[in-house]
Amino acid sequence: VHAAAPCPVPVKEQMIEWWGPIIDEYYAGSEGNGMTWVRSPDWMTHKGTVGRAVYGEVHICDENGDEVPVGEEGQVYFGGTNPPNYHNAPDKNAAALNPKHPDWSSLGDVGKLDADGFLYLTDRKAFMIISGGVNIYPQETENVLITHPKVADVAVIGVPDEEFGEAVKAVVQPMPGIQPSDELAAELMEFCLANLSKLKCPKSIDFDPELPRHPTGKLYKRLIRDRYWGKKDSRIV
Repeated sequence: VHAAAPCPVPVKEQMIEWWGPIIDEYYAGSEGNGMTWVRSPDWMTHKGTVGRAVYGEVHICDENGDEVPVGEEGQVYFGGTNPPNYHNAPDKNAAALNPKHPDWSSLGDVGKLDADGFLYLTDRKAFMIISGGVNIYPQETENVLITHPKVADVAVIGVPDEEFGEAVKAVVQPMPGIQPSDELAAELMEFCLANLSKLKCPKSIDFDPELPRHPTGKLYKRLIRDRYWGKKDSRIV
């Protein structure tokens, strides 16, 4: 079983090829407000999914709290369960609730449902980069870069940009034995351009010997963000 963050499709394919179709994946939070689950056979026919609801009901909603059509992206809410109750954090509790359906609650993720009810996560809403008025979700860029043979780990964030407000930056942890260099940065940027639209490609790449991760695997993007934003405003917490 694996969780903590969506697994890039090529990586998950290799995991199943190596171990066989015995790998389960779930999406949930410690808040306990809902859960999805997928087994390998279903994942192979719905690649990239984090499963169907096994606790609660999944709703995908727009900024106004209205449900969006199947296949469209929006904020992921769980209904039919108990909403989160953060200790001494009334604002955080309120922000987790759907404005039109207060019994639906969200962990702050963006995603979509397919016609079979399988959920696909796009990214954390707070991680969204707004560059020149365009919304960019860094997870797609991270999923491409992590497949490069010289990349051990990667975080894509928005950094201050005078012209566009934010610019896309990748912070890369190279594989052991790989030395950071301008040539490597150029190679990785070309790799992105070959696999992504130019809008989603990093404008710059920095290197870090080890990205900050919790033992559970969670990436501490806030710590990376703080290097670039300082006291300036950003949505990542």
